[in-house]
Amino acid sequence: MALILFLHGPSSSGKSTLATEIRKQATDRALLHLSIDHLRDSGVWTPSAYADWKTARPAFFSGFHRAIAGFATAGNDLILEHILDTPGWLSELRTLLAGQQLLFVGLHTPLATLVAREKERGDRPAGSAAADFERAHRGLSYDLIVDGTAPARSNAATILAALPQPGTQSRFFG
Repeated sequence: MALILFLHGPSSSGKSTLATEIRKQATDRALLHLSIDHLRDSGVWTPSAYADWKTARPAFFSGFHRAIAGFATAGNDLILEHILDTPGWLSELRTLLAGQQLLFVGLHTPLATLVAREKERGDRPAGSAAADFERAHRGLSYDLIVDGTAPARSNAATILAALPQPGTQSRFFG
C-alpha cells in the first residue's frame, strides 16, 4: 500500500510549490512528485502538437491516471498534483487508487491571488485560474484544507502532521 498526498486546487493555487516543500520536509520517506506539468515541462507532452486536443484529451488523462495508479500499486509513495475538472475523473481515480492510503488536500486560494500568480507565471492561458476557481472545489470533501496564501513550509508541516494512520479511509473515496 502506497501513501498518496493528493494536492487539489485551481491552477496557480500553489500545488507545485507546496509539493516541493513537502518533499524537502519529509526526510524520512521518498515521495515521487507527479503532475502533468512535469510532462509538459520536460517536453514529453506538448499539447499544441495535437491536431485535435479536445478529442485526444480523454485518452491522455486516462493514461496519466493509470500511470499514477501504476506507481502507487508498485509501492511508491506519491505527491500528486491534479485538478479534478472533468466529469468521471473522480470516479476513475477512486477505482484506480482503491486500496491505497490517501490524504486528499484541498488548496484554497483567493481568486485575486490566483489571477496575479497566473499573470506572473505567464505559462498558462489567461483566465484558466479564474475558470478553475469557479469549479475546482465544487462537491468535494477533503481530509484537510490548507490556505494557498500561507507559507509553503507551514502548509507542508500541517500536511505531514496529518498523515493518515494505516486503515484510515480518506474522504476521497466517498
